[in-house]
Amino acid sequence: MSKDNFTVTPWDVSGDVNYNKLIKNFGLSKIDDKLLEKIKKQTGELHLFLKRGLFIAHRDLDVVLNSYAKGDSFFLYTGRGPSGNTHIGHLIPWILAKWLQDKYDLELYFQMTDDEKFLFKENLTLEEATGFAYENALDVIALGFDPKKTHIFTNTQYAKTLYPQALRVAKKLTFSTTKAVFGFTNETNTGQIFYTSMQTVPAFLPSVKAGRNIYCLIPHGIDQDPHFRVARDILPKLGYYKPASIQNIFFPGLAKGGKMSASDVNSAIFTTDSKKEVEKKINSAFTGGRETIEKQQKEGGNPDICNIYKYNHFLFEEDDERIEEMRHLCKKGQIRCKDCKKQLVQKINNFLQEHQKKRQLAKAKLSEFILTD
Repeated sequence: MSKDNFTVTPWDVSGDVNYNKLIKNFGLSKIDDKLLEKIKKQTGELHLFLKRGLFIAHRDLDVVLNSYAKGDSFFLYTGRGPSGNTHIGHLIPWILAKWLQDKYDLELYFQMTDDEKFLFKENLTLEEATGFAYENALDVIALGFDPKKTHIFTNTQYAKTLYPQALRVAKKLTFSTTKAVFGFTNETNTGQIFYTSMQTVPAFLPSVKAGRNIYCLIPHGIDQDPHFRVARDILPKLGYYKPASIQNIFFPGLAKGGKMSASDVNSAIFTTDSKKEVEKKINSAFTGGRETIEKQQKEGGNPDICNIYKYNHFLFEEDDERIEEMRHLCKKGQIRCKDCKKQLVQKINNFLQEHQKKRQLAKAKLSEFILTD
């Protein structure tokens, strides 16, 4: 999507994303109060990400929840394109998936697309991509997923299972469709053209294994929607349900505007960052503060553009009253950006300290989660 001064594709996000326009352009449905109330009724609560608007859109989530209410279960599918270390923005759909797994007692299929990253990144070898997949898997396991219900796989090392199903998808997928959806050209390598067939497979693989149709729900970043639009078009032709999805907005980077990106180490907080690295990055982050303390006290700050406030709002401050207090103090100029940064550094380092311990322990648990042929 390259109009309206922003670009959003599965491989490129740039500009100031207008989510209302993106939702309209992609043909998504907004998550409304009625849908949130249905989730709350079924689970007993709402996850922070749902309350605070980090997840804003969906496809057929209502269909899946209505089916569940009638006694039919569903499964989860999400994934990661392993081209580097994991940053906290990558964790967002995984954290929600963990909550959904617990609340609805669901299986999760987690796809590591090492083939995709090899095909789309010129300077990345297949061996490097596969290596990153196993590194990233440690971050998935560290979040506390149930090993009996969580299945992690790389496309290359689970290919014997995936490839026959991908062929069924590919037979229904034309080059014309991939050009229209992804903007491919005659110079696009054939692996890139075929790849979305592989990304479609986990959306119906459990149905193949069970010999019956099972609904699929995919928590993912909104940039990945084009892949699943293709899947929703093709799977009914193969006799399977359209996959449902729930999409999150991009987790903000540290600079003004833009998203957290693994390709820009200065824009991201990685799960492997040290305390000093976190402190350095947060202290240099863009805020909504004024140029001077005097001006801040007189005019107040702007939390709506402040990345420090956004990090608290979306992930690091669960207390609703406290987050409103932070917003009020900022707008009234009664708190300094320096103090907000100091508090956030402590919160992130507390989170990472615990995550890194679990990440280390996950090395001994890989075999409990990994699927191979």
